Amino acid sequence: MAESSFRSFGSSSSTSLSLLSRVRAAEPAAWERLTRLYGPVVYRWARQAGLQPQDASDVMQDVFHSVTTNIGKFEHQSDGGGFRGWLWTISRNKIRDHYRSLKGTAQATGGTAGLDQIQQLPELPPATSTKSGSIEISNLRRRAMELVRGDFEERTWQAFWRSAVEGDTPADVASDLGISVWAVYKARSRVLSRLRQELDGLNDG
Repeated sequence: MAESSFRSFGSSSSTSLSLLSRVRAAEPAAWERLTRLYGPVVYRWARQAGLQPQDASDVMQDVFHSVTTNIGKFEHQSDGGGFRGWLWTISRNKIRDHYRSLKGTAQATGGTAGLDQIQQLPELPPATSTKSGSIEISNLRRRAMELVRGDFEERTWQAFWRSAVEGDTPADVASDLGISVWAVYKARSRVLSRLRQELDGLNDG
């Protein structure tokens, strides 16, 4: 994605009804979007912590059950206490609970191995400046784009995608789609605005 457009995802001061606002209002469709957006993040964290696929899926379900219960308590902090960090804290606790539940069972991997995994879990999620954190944020943005794509006509989406993501010139995009250059800029602005609105309060990247 073009660098300026890519950065703009995290720069919203929108007061529109964001995904987070709709989640707090207990809208079922919003909960579905949130799990589609962040479910793969939690699953990846669990797998990186050494959990097997089924266990990672179970932990992910436990995490989002806790999110459902506690979302009203979440408050975004400018000092790194954003939604991703809050979600990591819940996930870390659920991963620890999982390893503790295995203690003394046949499923435990070497006894002390599970304890080592608990001790090695960091206090914060992967920093966005690291390769792992950068990939995570990039994938989040890609999923966010997939979620809002259906909100736009195909030509509007193509104008956005080609000019903002693929880096084609607005003139080339306009020529190919049979629209004006101004319409390309307008389409890009509309989609980016919608994405900022959707991720307002959620995107820490």
